[in-house]
Amino acid sequence: MSPAAEARMCAARWMLGLVLALSALTEAVAGMRIGVLTMQPGEVFFERFGHNAIVVDPGDGREPTSFNFGYFDPEEPDFVARFIAGTMRYRLVALPMSVDLAQYQRSGRGVSVQWLALDAAEASALAAMLEVNARPENAVYDYRYFTDNCSTRVRDALDAATGGLLQRRLSASSQGNTHRTEAVRLALPAPWMAAGFHLGLAAKADRPLSRWDESFIPMRLAEALDGVRRDDGRALVTASEVLLPHRLAAEPAEFPLLRIEAMLLGGALAFGVLWLGRRAPRTVAAFAGAFWLVAGLAGCTLMFLWFGSGHDFAWRNENLFLLSPLALVLLPGAVRAIRGRPPGRVFQIALTLLLLLAAAGAFLKLMPFMRQENVEWVFLLLPLHWALARHFRRLAEPLRGGR
Repeated sequence: MSPAAEARMCAARWMLGLVLALSALTEAVAGMRIGVLTMQPGEVFFERFGHNAIVVDPGDGREPTSFNFGYFDPEEPDFVARFIAGTMRYRLVALPMSVDLAQYQRSGRGVSVQWLALDAAEASALAAMLEVNARPENAVYDYRYFTDNCSTRVRDALDAATGGLLQRRLSASSQGNTHRTEAVRLALPAPWMAAGFHLGLAAKADRPLSRWDESFIPMRLAEALDGVRRDDGRALVTASEVLLPHRLAAEPAEFPLLRIEAMLLGGALAFGVLWLGRRAPRTVAAFAGAFWLVAGLAGCTLMFLWFGSGHDFAWRNENLFLLSPLALVLLPGAVRAIRGRPPGRVFQIALTLLLLLAAAGAFLKLMPFMRQENVEWVFLLLPLHWALARHFRRLAEPLRGGR
């Protein structure tokens, strides 16, 4: 065979190999599937909001990979400090789907998957982007619990892969939910957690959310995906499967409105203070001291969240009118009253200021610029502030009359 013929034969073989390789690659990409895993809420406080991840099934017999944005390292030297300051760091981890599912199976949390109608180019581009972002040098991100969390990262990755489809479809509609209603609703199985969210969240958490914004909750994102259609009319979700049954209690369906209950409880506490005040003034003084201690510490916490942390959804909290650090000034007077001694003039001035603050907080609710949803706290705490102020003023009246 002449050298020219050998060269042509070699070139033909090389071209054939290239065609076969490209064909295999095309078939693999064409068989690739992208899905969204949605994990139901768990029982530990950081599991209450549920979870999600993107799953990439290569379609060639290999195990699907779960790209999970919800990993953090509690062993980091500054983990606790970052948690308190609201500047936590999370990371994207790529792991076999079976390994990812195992932890949810052990804890009884349900998991479902929605397979998406992405074309081959979109699927391969998304898979490549996730692989790059999962590299150690790229995996860490600054976590923000409402605006940049595991679920918003899933949403944003899908939105990028579909050319902005999700944002176009979801930004124009709203169900009226807010960050407060969603956070408190999902925290209800742990009442202390729900009360903490309701107390600590400020007016920024009360803005009505679009379907796009409320996708910080994984279950809301899953609901939204079911209703999205592509520009050609195809449903974005082609199939859904339950991978693990949910063996825990279902998530609460609605945000509770407890204004009547708060009003009744606040009235009952005020009545109890006034009724016991004449019969057991030292008992009332002990109760008042405990209340002022809790109120003062709560006020200090709200001040720290505002001025000393990155928890921006807690800044400018109107509950500071009701729970002021000023309450701590009353503690020495409460101790004196428990011992049967008059609390003193400074005590009376501070007590009056505390009542005026609470009354101002209630009055300002009538102003359009005071938009924080804290009426329950006003109904609960304002009557108590009034009753305590009246009780201690009444105790001081005989002393003033005898001078």
